[in-house]
Amino acid sequence: MKKEDKLLLLKELCMRLPYGVICSTPKGNGHLCSINQTIFGNEYGVNIEATMRDYFDDNKCDIKPYLRPMSSMTEEEKKIYDDILTKMYYDEKSTLGDISDYLNSIHVDYRGLIERGLAIAVNENNNPY
Repeated sequence: MKKEDKLLLLKELCMRLPYGVICSTPKGNGHLCSINQTIFGNEYGVNIEATMRDYFDDNKCDIKPYLRPMSSMTEEEKKIYDDILTKMYYDEKSTLGDISDYLNSIHVDYRGLIERGLAIAVNENNNPY
C-alpha cells in the first residue's frame, strides 16, 4: 500500500471511529474500537466478536472499512444532505464538518476509498450493518 493511501485510510478510520464503522480484517469482520499510535506505526483495535478484540498493525494488516457508495443514498438521506448544504450556504450555521459528520454517520464513501481499493462497497448482498 502506498504511503498516501495509508495516510488517507488512517484519516478516514479516525473520522469514522465514533460512528461504529465495521471493518474487514484477516481474522474477520468487526467494529473498529480503537486507533493507537505506537513506535512501529498505527495499531487498529477491532472487536471481532463480543468476547474477542484483536489488534492489527498497519504495516502487517489489510484492514478495510465497509462503506456505501454515494449513489446508494436514499431519498431521505439526500434530503438531509441537501438541507445541511442549504443551511451552510444561506445560514452559515452549518459547516463542511456537519456534512462529513452526516456522511460518516451513514457510512458513505465520499472520498473515493472504494475506487482506490481501500474500502469494501456495501450492497444488498454484502451489508454488515
